[in-house]
Amino acid sequence: MGLKVEKVTKHFGEKLAVDNITFEMSKPGVFGLLGTNGAGKTTTIRMMLGMLKKDSGEITWNGKPVERKNVNFGYLPEERGIYPKTKIYEQLIYFAELKGLKKEEACKEIDYWMGRLKVEEYKNMLAEKLSKGNQQKVQFITAILHNPELIVLDEPFSGLDPVNSELLKGVILELVEKGKYIIMSSHQMSSIEEFCSDVVIINRGKTVLKGNLKEIKDSYPAKKLEISVKQDITNEIQEAGMQIEKNIDNNYEITIQNEDQAHKLMKKLVEKGILINKFELKKPSLNDIFIEKVGE
Repeated sequence: MGLKVEKVTKHFGEKLAVDNITFEMSKPGVFGLLGTNGAGKTTTIRMMLGMLKKDSGEITWNGKPVERKNVNFGYLPEERGIYPKTKIYEQLIYFAELKGLKKEEACKEIDYWMGRLKVEEYKNMLAEKLSKGNQQKVQFITAILHNPELIVLDEPFSGLDPVNSELLKGVILELVEKGKYIIMSSHQMSSIEEFCSDVVIINRGKTVLKGNLKEIKDSYPAKKLEISVKQDITNEIQEAGMQIEKNIDNNYEITIQNEDQAHKLMKKLVEKGILINKFELKKPSLNDIFIEKVGE
């Protein structure tokens, strides 16, 4: 049955922070919760986890109200929450015991995840001595070491370089394979596209778009064309009434009015005997759709 958020509203004084939001996650995987800064994402997350009291609506996990006794959850907040003056291993033990793990079991889980995320060399180091990226990885461990059913990741790739981002992506995929329900909030739209089958976008507390990401993207017409050829085809593109956005060594990115226009260009190039290495119609990216929905 999973997670259901139904007609949830939250005020802070006279400010309406979350306005009648509804969405659900009915199967394991990764769900994208998106919005601009101040849109209401963090407030929604905190109500989902029972950290804030909602004004109205229902939030349930497997048909029961979201409470600590009903759902074993892990939370990676955007703000770092580890103790700077405490050794990494000591505070991981502390967080594990807070979440109900016995010390022997906690040590086993901590050793596994520290090795998996390549931070075992820092276990006897004070947290403040670690880089921002390694602090992020340690905080990620605190969110998952107790084997939660529901995991909420708020900007999980913050502070990570490309190598460590790939490492964390592998861990997220591992968690999905284990049947975890993961809510991901991020401004890195490429990461959302990579992981999420369903998304909800909120703006100023209201839902502006939700649904299956593939279906959302398929509902948009192609607006770009990418062509890679061996020779300059600028004249052919301009004669077809298209605008060149980018051209690097005869790799063209072109704005099109419709797909028929693109196919006519391809036919013309073939008739002229021009070898086409790549011809790809591009739907709007999630980043494009996000800007369209909340850019104002």
